[in-house]
Amino acid sequence: MQEENRLRCQLIAVCKRLEQKGLVAAADGNVSCRLGRGRLLITPSGRAKGDLQPLDLLLVDDRGEVLAGAGRPSSEIRLHLLVYEKRPDVQAVVHAHPPMLTAMTLAGMPFPADALPEVWMGFGPVPTAPYATPCTREVPDSIAPFVEDAQAVLLERHGSLTVGRDLGEACSRLEKLEHAAHTLFYAHLMRQGPPEPLTREDLRKLDRIVGRRPAG
Repeated sequence: MQEENRLRCQLIAVCKRLEQKGLVAAADGNVSCRLGRGRLLITPSGRAKGDLQPLDLLLVDDRGEVLAGAGRPSSEIRLHLLVYEKRPDVQAVVHAHPPMLTAMTLAGMPFPADALPEVWMGFGPVPTAPYATPCTREVPDSIAPFVEDAQAVLLERHGSLTVGRDLGEACSRLEKLEHAAHTLFYAHLMRQGPPEPLTREDLRKLDRIVGRRPAG
């Protein structure tokens, strides 16, 4: 019970952080974390993230059935369940609607993670999943080709998905990506075109630093 209370408080702190930083608005987005084997804590549907309290979170099993709490789990719970099924290393998932990242998908711009060394080291490639109707099986299906390898996926017209070893990491990854998106946008304006990527050799050096299989 002590661990559950700790995670409930952490998850609520992340929800408030997302709202304060403008990464979600009103009832948009959803956040979850693992709570032992086969159990998750997740935000309820239709509730403003900044207004939630620890006891508002729902305890669900790995099929999405509510074990404790009032209300329905997030409408995108299938997105979360897919990640946890495919990624035993992931302990937390954040789906948000960050303005700049979402705008990039609306403009049809791929996220050039290979232009910024810090982003490449932290994420590697950041794919964009094709548009899928929200609240349907289409959404998890759209990210299925990417979720096993990516630390973040952009959802066309529908925000972003970031994962982490804990709630703090999943949230920090979102903040880092949104900050990078602003930098890349300004660079695009200044150059009147997309920024140049790092060279293949530069990317390989970065991959070696973080112990990742070299790109290309």
